[in-house]
Amino acid sequence: MIKILAIGNSFSQDATAYLHDIAKAAGKDTKVVNLYIGGCSLETHWNNIVADAALYDYELNGQSTGSKISIRQALQEEAWDYVTLQQVSGDSGILSTYDPYLGNISKYVREYAPGSEQLLHQTWAYEIDSDHPDFAKYHKNQGEMYRAITEAYHKLAKESSLRVIPSGKVIQELRALPAFDYPNGGISLCRDGFHMNCLYGRYALAATWFEFILQDSIIENTFLPGNGEEVDRSKIKLIKETIHGLRLFELLFTPGQ
Repeated sequence: MIKILAIGNSFSQDATAYLHDIAKAAGKDTKVVNLYIGGCSLETHWNNIVADAALYDYELNGQSTGSKISIRQALQEEAWDYVTLQQVSGDSGILSTYDPYLGNISKYVREYAPGSEQLLHQTWAYEIDSDHPDFAKYHKNQGEMYRAITEAYHKLAKESSLRVIPSGKVIQELRALPAFDYPNGGISLCRDGFHMNCLYGRYALAATWFEFILQDSIIENTFLPGNGEEVDRSKIKLIKETIHGLRLFELLFTPGQ
């Protein structure tokens, strides 16, 4: 069994919603846990660690459990294979917001989950018409926000020697395709300007994590997202081909790249 723990917020919730299901369809046994507090920054995660605060919703394999847990309790629960860390979306492109919190959290994770590989989860830029208040930090410009996030995560990867799950890159690559070219009539990969569309956006993130972490091809995977919602299989095929074409299984965004 591959055990993955995400210390995050709603963006890691989006990323992990379908990961277990995709892995199951590939015959892979996983335990995927997301520690959820909406809008939680690295600073808040660190403050919660210091206080040993059991404030996190414990989400298991894409589902809410109704339980609350602390980061320490979660780290001690399993011999985790992977622990993912990320900044709150609005600060993801602002390098100064990571220090000293990312380093402190990483050291704490090493203490309580010494056998795990820590990964940085690169978040994505907001939709072009997003009304998120933090979009103003990037002059309400999606391209500017994406470039800032990319630069920040590249620098952090080099400094910390942690690999980066390139979710933000994947979403931006998909946005360049006609099907998801929102300004020109394609559908938005966001549902509200910043969180992922529950079908295609969340699927794209889970497929990214699947190829990057589990080192397997998404191409022949049979899982389809949605709870009774109509899914356009051609869009799923396009997402699969785009992600697989990025060759994430060859460790894209390795430290120092």
